[in-house]
Amino acid sequence: MRGSLERRAVLAVLALALASSQARAQDSATAGLVTELVGLMAAAEAQSIAAPLPGREGSYVGALYFAGSQLLVVSARYSVPQLLDEKIAAKSYQEVYIDLNSASVPGTKVFVSDLGVDGLKARRRANEPFDTVEIAGKSVAFDGDWKKASLSEAEYMTTFAAAEKEYTQMLQALIAQLKKAA
Repeated sequence: MRGSLERRAVLAVLALALASSQARAQDSATAGLVTELVGLMAAAEAQSIAAPLPGREGSYVGALYFAGSQLLVVSARYSVPQLLDEKIAAKSYQEVYIDLNSASVPGTKVFVSDLGVDGLKARRRANEPFDTVEIAGKSVAFDGDWKKASLSEAEYMTTFAAAEKEYTQMLQALIAQLKKAA
């Protein structure tokens, strides 16, 4: 009987450790950056921000923040970078965001809809909003249903990893801009 109790205790600890590691695997690598960005935006009383993307000449990123519900972030190349540089210098961030959404160089746009403002997550729990990413005209919903997206699980996770890497760079550029402007 004592051995049975010990086995159950060990199994319970192992189950808890497994559940904890699975929860960490679901955590977003971009969550901390999103928290930092929206904190800086709140401190600056800003609903929008824009910046050039470092290392990508003629490419920019812009974001709109809807407190507590969503963060919309877009990046793209722009054919007349001087215009966006002027708008950024004038802190006309919402105009930059609109320009990137509507007049960017075709095939270069990346659009992230971070619902829940908690960073990208590959899977969502039931009844929670899910994130979407559009890269070069192809949209993927990160709802955990790769079959619906006509992808294998490996393709879905590869797409997610690429989207999260891109989103990380976008967030870092926006954070740097807010820190510089402060």
